[in-house]
Amino acid sequence: MLKQRLLTAAVLIPLLVAAIFVLPAPYFALLLAAVMAVAVWEWGRLVHFSAAPWGIFAAGVLAAASLSITDRIAPMVMHVVVAVAMVWWLFAAGWVLRYQAATAAKITAWQGLLAGWLVLVPAFLSLVALHGEPVHGPGYVLFLLVLIWAADSGAYFAGRRFGRRKLAPRVSPGKSWEGVAGGMAAAALTAVVGGRLLGLSGEALLWFVPLCLVVVMFSVVGDLLESLFKREAGVKDSGRFLPGHGGALDRIDSITAAAPAFYLGLTLFEWPA
Repeated sequence: MLKQRLLTAAVLIPLLVAAIFVLPAPYFALLLAAVMAVAVWEWGRLVHFSAAPWGIFAAGVLAAASLSITDRIAPMVMHVVVAVAMVWWLFAAGWVLRYQAATAAKITAWQGLLAGWLVLVPAFLSLVALHGEPVHGPGYVLFLLVLIWAADSGAYFAGRRFGRRKLAPRVSPGKSWEGVAGGMAAAALTAVVGGRLLGLSGEALLWFVPLCLVVVMFSVVGDLLESLFKREAGVKDSGRFLPGHGGALDRIDSITAAAPAFYLGLTLFEWPA
């Protein structure tokens, strides 16, 4: 399994980096839309959509994708979308806590539909908007991905070496508080190095590093929420989209919460150069 994971990563990572920096914004959005289409299918399977909810869900995501690809979403609308997303992810954190305490009610198909919109649509729009930023757009997208990968790797190795106290054993038994600490440490280092590579220094770097740590905290919630839905569905992976890595949702779960948080943080500080 490890060999398969490494081989898949070795093939996909160079292709992804090339797509981020080579593809014009509309074509990058089309690529994201293809990944999102797979995620829509996987989400529908997780929440056991019947025909009607699945059709409404897919149509909503498709409409958002179409608007984004044609660049017809006004900045003010984007601000509202990501603000709603941030409120949603705070609610999702509470949902995870209630599930961990065994007080959350069973998820209905219509709750799954609404959650799917709030998980996937703001993340997709945020990534497209980040990529289209005129100064560092592709760099911001790549940095966000590296930040989440670094945090995940730091959490994995710290958890393996020091993990004692479980973070949310009913939701995701493998995660520990020590792993979270390791992930945050890796994220802080990545933020400093990445910020410097993006040309940030002084005061700009002083707010950029805390922003990245907040983004990583949201990414943990995104990861836990997908684990919650997989627990409810009784599956280990959301699909088999990537050999050795599971489904598309398994690869973007952290990004779904991190992307809107990162976009909102950068726009609040007016896209520093």
